[in-house]
Amino acid sequence: MNGMKISAVVITYNEEKRLEPALKSVEKIAEEIIVVDRFSRDDTEKIARKYTKKFYKRKWTNYADQKNYANSLASHSWILSLDADERLSKELQHTIVKLKETEPQNSAFSMPRLTYYLGRWIRHSGWYPDRKVRLFQKEKSRWEGDYVHENLNVEGKIIPLESPIHHFSYAGISDHLERINLFSGLGAQKLYARKKKARWFHMVFLPPVRFVKSYLFKAGFRDRFPGFVISVLHGYAIFARYAKLKEIWKKGEKIEPFPY
Repeated sequence: MNGMKISAVVITYNEEKRLEPALKSVEKIAEEIIVVDRFSRDDTEKIARKYTKKFYKRKWTNYADQKNYANSLASHSWILSLDADERLSKELQHTIVKLKETEPQNSAFSMPRLTYYLGRWIRHSGWYPDRKVRLFQKEKSRWEGDYVHENLNVEGKIIPLESPIHHFSYAGISDHLERINLFSGLGAQKLYARKKKARWFHMVFLPPVRFVKSYLFKAGFRDRFPGFVISVLHGYAIFARYAKLKEIWKKGEKIEPFPY
């Protein structure tokens, strides 16, 4: 029995502040690390080359295409796909080390993602368990999606793991708002491409409904102040998406947000 060999894959753009912990968390687990970069203007390349010689630059297309290209460079069948703002918890590292001693017959593994926000691990508010498939067989998996929130299409069985990925997505509220601005624009483009229209219902009623869902039904109140902020911004994100969609239709042209 040879066991499983893993290629860790990360796509980047200006990630000098977050990349190193992600790479450290996989360096003793993966047989190789592959980084595909969108021509960063900071020290992303310098940091990445401390951990791997397999650093590539590629013009941006979209999230799914960039990740599929990165996967195509992998030498091994098993891919460990990690975003630059994620890292494997110690528990998950130990779990994967044990898996490497076997030859799994399933196609992929999923794991919960636990986010750190405003000084607190968020275990409610709709942010947890937020399961992601991050360990999968290259030949049986492919990223799909043209605009935002790419999905991994897996052919075969996915086994859930219990140890979490740690997620450090937002540096604070300002960073959170900037990300909402980016993704609401991408979301509006996606709706526009499907010929969807923005109605007043979407902007007046859906945001407070989303707040109530996150804060009460998803127990955001148990996350204290961070949970309240998350719930408010969940509602605001919906408003921003549909307001931008209405703007696109009124202008007759797409808004082009920065793509990464």
